[in-house]
Amino acid sequence: MRPPTTSLYDALRLRRQHGHKALAVLLDPDNLDENSLLHLLRLSAVHPVDYFFVGGSLVLSSHQAALIALIKEHSSVPVLLFPSHSLHLDGPADGVLLLSLISGRNPDFLIGQHVVAAPRLRASGLQLLPTGYMLVDSGRQTTASYMSGTTPLPADKPGIAACTALAGEQLGLKLMYLDGGSGAQNPVSGAIIRAVRDTVDTPIIVGGGLNTGEKVYAALSAGADVVVVGNHIEANPEFLGEVAGVVASFNGVAASA
Repeated sequence: MRPPTTSLYDALRLRRQHGHKALAVLLDPDNLDENSLLHLLRLSAVHPVDYFFVGGSLVLSSHQAALIALIKEHSSVPVLLFPSHSLHLDGPADGVLLLSLISGRNPDFLIGQHVVAAPRLRASGLQLLPTGYMLVDSGRQTTASYMSGTTPLPADKPGIAACTALAGEQLGLKLMYLDGGSGAQNPVSGAIIRAVRDTVDTPIIVGGGLNTGEKVYAALSAGADVVVVGNHIEANPEFLGEVAGVVASFNGVAASA
């Protein structure tokens, strides 16, 4: 696989510097078959997507690599692994969000799984994007908080979120990912996003509970550089057109400002 001339991280940094927002679609291998993925890929050819994230909190199925190969066959959109475990690193992806769960205190997700995965990652040729992963309380327990055995950041304490992100940046993490978790009842609040945006210089990814165009726009307005949609796209693939339109509209306004 020929590496791109500009690294995935550099491309994200350039987007941020130019005020250009991005859309990522999170694909859970457990919830997709070939037909549903092909339908989504056809939609993405009409409604532009900037990244495909592939992974989930469980990934019980064994066809993640085949799904990634199908994406690469039908799309030029970069594919980033979104692993919750060192076993979830298979497939011909372009890179991996190397997640460190800095909102929790479970050492396995801060460094333990990374130690196990390190030799495979070195041999994989994947571009590594060290990412501070921050779970934010979304109104109910999500799969991510349950499986990680961690308590999410309080939704009404933006200062805690900001200091957590700042610590991650000072430790050398290159991206911050604010997530309400799969099936989030509420999205990450604008106050949380703004507090993190005002505190760190890294690109900020926001996901979880973004199931309307208004919520997507609110996250972008608060400072998200990349918005992630997942569950709602699986249930309603045509939502891709709406959210892609919101991102394009936001970028158009920012470009003319």
